[in-house]
Amino acid sequence: MTQISPVTEVNTGRDRTFDRKSSKSSSLSADFWQETLALTKRWFIQLRRRPTTLIAGVLQPLMWLVLFGALFRYAPEGLFGDGQTYIQFLSAGIIVFTAFGGALNSGLPILFDREFGFLNRMLVAPLVSRFSIVLASAIFIVAMSIVQTVAIVAVSSFMGAGLPTLAGIGLMSLVIVLLVLGFTMLSLGLAFAMPGHQELLAFIFLVNLPLIFSSTALAPLTFMPTWLQWVASLNPLTFAIEPIRYVYIHSAWEWSDIIFVAPWGEVNMLGSVSGLVVFAAIVGLSIKGVLRRGIA
Repeated sequence: MTQISPVTEVNTGRDRTFDRKSSKSSSLSADFWQETLALTKRWFIQLRRRPTTLIAGVLQPLMWLVLFGALFRYAPEGLFGDGQTYIQFLSAGIIVFTAFGGALNSGLPILFDREFGFLNRMLVAPLVSRFSIVLASAIFIVAMSIVQTVAIVAVSSFMGAGLPTLAGIGLMSLVIVLLVLGFTMLSLGLAFAMPGHQELLAFIFLVNLPLIFSSTALAPLTFMPTWLQWVASLNPLTFAIEPIRYVYIHSAWEWSDIIFVAPWGEVNMLGSVSGLVVFAAIVGLSIKGVLRRGIA
């Protein structure tokens, strides 16, 4: 008869416990991505049924680009920076403004789901994590924003802005993803916390244009009074706009390149992108408690 020592039995028990934990963790991960995919698919099904949403979402920023581009067509050279035309300057602002608008409005469909009772039925289902609701919305908004960005870049190129390099386009995509993730989490957190869609609409109307006009979307920092420079240099939209604006006019760039000078110091490419990461992390931590609460 073969005897098993106590040490072997202990090790075997630990291995089995570890295997069960690994299996459970792997299952949770697979289930999480499966439910995220299912929720994302729901948004695209709704878009297929209402394609005017995408059409309007593409046409609106192009109208901004054409109208503002025509308005400042004869601006003096160098007014917006050395070797930079207003179309190049404006394109970055419109790309960010479009992605920001879509992300900020992402909480409205969730609130309507909540008011019609669909969200309650979804929350009583055995969801692996309620964060899958946030991630699905963010994936959908990112996809919409990428389509809109392609249209803006194409039209701005036709208007004389040129095309960013492949590395520049990659950076633009990263910036859009971080910006959309941050503001989508903020909007969905408010959708879970606010009593109805009227309150969320009031919040969107309250912060939408002020955030745009207190950023560098339409004017450089040097055009602003000192107090507004402080506000704009701390605005998450500025941290998204300036990297995109930089790659529009620089075919080669490094993470250490200074992309704008704030009243409190110089900001390089890595610092700007890191600012967006910090913003998204702060918002994500802030809404954890809201997502765990039940919905009335």
